[in-house]
Amino acid sequence: MKVEDILRKKGTRIGMVRINETVTTALRLMKAENTGALVVKDVCRTEGNTVVGVISERDVVRALVDRGPAILEQAVSALMTRDPYCCSPSDSVRHVLSLMDEHGIRHVPVLEGSTLVGVVSVRDLIRRQLEELSGEGVPAAAATAAATAAEGWDFPVVANQ
Repeated sequence: MKVEDILRKKGTRIGMVRINETVTTALRLMKAENTGALVVKDVCRTEGNTVVGVISERDVVRALVDRGPAILEQAVSALMTRDPYCCSPSDSVRHVLSLMDEHGIRHVPVLEGSTLVGVVSVRDLIRRQLEELSGEGVPAAAATAAATAAEGWDFPVVANQ
């Protein structure tokens, strides 16, 4: 499976923030987008929109612990991860999972050349895995029975226990 398959299913909406916005603004955007990270863009008239980093909830929490609440009024540039690990739409999901595991990250910007076309998150990959495990398109009862048989369970499995 390729990254482009994930993006096709989830859509291409991308949560972004400008590099000079405050951390508070970034947190408000994360809340509005229901995401744990935003791509940080540098908007330059001569160079166009450029991905310069990623800011995540984890970045903010660590800075709060280390430096206190004053960081909330600092620019996103003070906390963001610069030069983030990225992937392309043609990369395999296995490659993205390896990036996430090796570098302890949960969000990977997807670039086609230098153009940002999406972001793949751990949540996206979990959803895709769950769809594959449930046998997308198969009635839920049949999928549960098949999963139970495949895993060798000899007791009924009830969802939402």
